[in-house]
Amino acid sequence: MQETDLYPPVKAFLEAAGYAVKAEIGPADVVAVKDGEEPLIVELKTGFSLALFHQGVARLSVSDLVYLAVPAGRGRRFQRALAENTRLARRLGLGLMTVRPETGLVEVHCDPGPYAPRKSAPRRRALLAEFARRRGDPNLGGAQGARVTAYRQDALACAAHLAAHGPTKGAAVRDATGVARATTILRDNHYGWFEKVSTGIYTLTEAGEAACRPSS
Repeated sequence: MQETDLYPPVKAFLEAAGYAVKAEIGPADVVAVKDGEEPLIVELKTGFSLALFHQGVARLSVSDLVYLAVPAGRGRRFQRALAENTRLARRLGLGLMTVRPETGLVEVHCDPGPYAPRKSAPRRRALLAEFARRRGDPNLGGAQGARVTAYRQDALACAAHLAAHGPTKGAAVRDATGVARATTILRDNHYGWFEKVSTGIYTLTEAGEAACRPSS
């Protein structure tokens, strides 16, 4: 597929909305004009790319009505990419449309305009709570794979106490380690490190003992 395959459906879509449409005007792929309104610009690409967003942002110096257009795909992977790129387009003040050249269907996923994302208070609280509970700075920024969380640090503290003192009540582990949620961590046994031996008393499993050994 080529970018030129996207033009006929986009042109027909805009003409149906009352625009006069022409291709390749100056640096813009598509320019649409309606009496009394600022020009509408569409940038065509055969797929999502950083270059497409660069072009769209550059066209905002000419008009506030700038759309990006790509072929519509199928499957979960495309839907995920579409959702992510729609959010990015909104953040940049761009519109986004997908095109099915075989049927002529054009679907608008967002319109251009100013965008003020709403902050999530629960996510912010969770972020700050994790920051406050984390002991030191054990991770490498940007690293892939397992990371040390505050929960894991608390679980390791509980495991270390059991390794040193044997089966212990959850409340005693809490008081000795300073981990306020020690009893919950022992009960939930997220990592498979703990085993309940009697009411309120926990010991380490083999996995828990292994977790307490220094890594070689």
